[in-house]
Amino acid sequence: MTWNATLTLDYTLQAGKTVARFRHDGPLRILQSLYPEGDTVCHNVLVHPPGGLVGGDTLDMTFKAATGAHGLVTTPGATRFYKSLGEPALQRTHLALQADARMEWLPLEAICYSGCLAENRLTMDLAPGAELIGWDVTALGLPNAGQPFAQGSFCQHIEVPGVWLERARIQADDSLLMDSPLGLAGQRCMASLFFVAGSKLARQRRQDALDIARQVMEAHPLSATAGATSPDAQIVVVRVLAPLVEPAMDLLRQVWTVWRSHFWQKPPSIPRIWSM
Repeated sequence: MTWNATLTLDYTLQAGKTVARFRHDGPLRILQSLYPEGDTVCHNVLVHPPGGLVGGDTLDMTFKAATGAHGLVTTPGATRFYKSLGEPALQRTHLALQADARMEWLPLEAICYSGCLAENRLTMDLAPGAELIGWDVTALGLPNAGQPFAQGSFCQHIEVPGVWLERARIQADDSLLMDSPLGLAGQRCMASLFFVAGSKLARQRRQDALDIARQVMEAHPLSATAGATSPDAQIVVVRVLAPLVEPAMDLLRQVWTVWRSHFWQKPPSIPRIWSM
């Protein structure tokens, strides 16, 4: 039996308050909206009750933010791509921001179990003046549980249409990719954090984003396998490889909190679900 589901969440600004409304079909839900920072930022938790995807499953999610709205979306746990008997599992996420909207896309990691055939697609459309901070974290297998990513494949697709496209396919049996110093070098967690703008960032603002990220990385245990770059004037990206999810996520959270404080004048506000 396959689980196919769709969900659309719309953030709008009403009388100074960001309000979230959602529609769904199938096993996807949004929990109660929370306002730990006041009315202007709406925090939401995305829940997938089946707990993972198997071959043939498709999840389609769209998150929209209207002018002036600010939404933060996270998950209570990892997305799990389980072993497939032949059909691929697909998760598609579309983030669409109108002018002067803000969004934070902060799901917990995606775990690729051995034997999975999985594709995870993220598309971000931003109007001029809109800004987004988001991340994508992938764990290949569960090393601590003695479950290596030994079979199967994972395709990752991250795109800002017309501006930036990253697409990679990881085959579990490709030893050169998995273990070579020119590939993943034996690391089993790959993670990216991105600051995306709907307009070209001013030169100093772009440099500030790079400098802030590099300062955090220099003081972090993963400094040797992390880096920051700007592939386009609208984007700044932090990348990191790690043996496990936890240290990679720690680094991304540190950069995220400093970025939102510096660029949006928003102090750290860690989603409560992460500590439960």
